[in-house]
Amino acid sequence: MAVRKSKSAPRKPRADAQRNREHLLEAARREFKRSGADASLEEIGKQAGVGPGTLYRHFPTRDALIEAVFRDEVEKLSATAENFAETLPPIEALRAWMLLFTEHIAAKRIVAAVLNTYTGGPERLYEGARGQLLAAMERLVARAVKSREIRKDVEPFDLLRALIGLAYVPSGPDWSESARRIVSILIAGAQRAK
Repeated sequence: MAVRKSKSAPRKPRADAQRNREHLLEAARREFKRSGADASLEEIGKQAGVGPGTLYRHFPTRDALIEAVFRDEVEKLSATAENFAETLPPIEALRAWMLLFTEHIAAKRIVAAVLNTYTGGPERLYEGARGQLLAAMERLVARAVKSREIRKDVEPFDLLRALIGLAYVPSGPDWSESARRIVSILIAGAQRAK
């Protein structure tokens, strides 16, 4: 009698496997910031407290690790928009997320050399992230419009595009402070006339 295999939902990773993956992502994030494109996968594994086999089981290639770190950052950024929407007044949630987004841009600038080593260039990564980030911005803007704190003609994509434009401004010691001022200008321009 033949045993039939039933199709079931994919298994969730074991708790220890999930922890290893999270440790690897965090170690990779730190090492990419510290060493840039020269980051050693061996050092990442060592910092995460796992051996090479575990590293390569989770991330079979350097590109797979770079992509996972980038996607993890985008997912956390999107999840934070939800958290801000639940815990802050609408205009403050929008402001806080825009400021957090500028920090994300600053971090991405630090690891730009790593992202540029991604096979085929980082554009594919950015393209996939754009929709997720736009959805987060749309939720925050809709909430602020509904509360009548910002004008209803404010386009979420325009705000996102303005923030993304900060990535192209040459870095300097005052970059972060300038980015915060730009967020304040964008919020002031979006607010309803009193």
